[in-house]
Amino acid sequence: MSVVRTNAAAAMLGVSPNTLRSWERRFGFPTPRRTQGGHRQFDLTEIEALRQAFAETHNISSAISIARERGEGPTTPRRLCDAFARFDEDKADRQLEESLATRSVERTVQEVLLPAVEELPEGSAELGFAWRYATGWLAAALRVAPPAHRAESVMIFAGSAPHDLDALHVQGLELNLRRTGLRTLALDASIDPARLSRALRAVSPQVIVLAGGRVSLDTLGRIVFAARRHSPGVQVADFRSALPDTGASTIPRLGDAPLGARDALLELLEPRPSRVDAALRELAGV
Repeated sequence: MSVVRTNAAAAMLGVSPNTLRSWERRFGFPTPRRTQGGHRQFDLTEIEALRQAFAETHNISSAISIARERGEGPTTPRRLCDAFARFDEDKADRQLEESLATRSVERTVQEVLLPAVEELPEGSAELGFAWRYATGWLAAALRVAPPAHRAESVMIFAGSAPHDLDALHVQGLELNLRRTGLRTLALDASIDPARLSRALRAVSPQVIVLAGGRVSLDTLGRIVFAARRHSPGVQVADFRSALPDTGASTIPRLGDAPLGARDALLELLEPRPSRVDAALRELAGV
């Protein structure tokens, strides 16, 4: 996200810094964020949108209304975060709809929704509102994802708690996998492994993903044992550090972001003969 400080923003608008601060107090726009040192930082796209509207109208109240209605350019995490900070669900809806006009669902989740939630203070009412909103938005996107059309399947076992960012990232990963055509089932990692047999038989996963950091290694071990008993060749992968990184583990780590994890999982699911053939073709210069 591109930001500018008060003096630079005021210069772009052709006003004094005091005038810009008075607009902020009176209209709540443009909306700055604060650095740790207390300095204002303005979203460059908001300033540019306001500059254009002010040049057209020569009236600050009208210019701010126009800048807001236009969406102030491509949606940014900062503007979505502002909607969350105001507990404004309608504005959050508009921001994500504008993002979907220029980004894919997957990129909207990773580049706008998740970073906006991450900006909010831990334990705050704003975070609680944003977390519930994001969970509902992701669930709605999952419901309209296309049906599975690939033979492979994945099970995700997530160890997280309400308001954990890990839970939103797991939803994002599940959405990404569903949209690639993979059959995907996400379950709470605290489930009794003895009660997993029906789910494992129904899904027959080629990969199980362990995600989040709120489940004991003993519980994760029992999940892996149960999965391998029903699907002997199943692969195990780690997302967002469910397992400690000792440096000796051979379990693939998918990273912390849904899009990168999706791509790594698709690589794991690629038939091994294909990987070997590709390597041989590369060596042969084909």
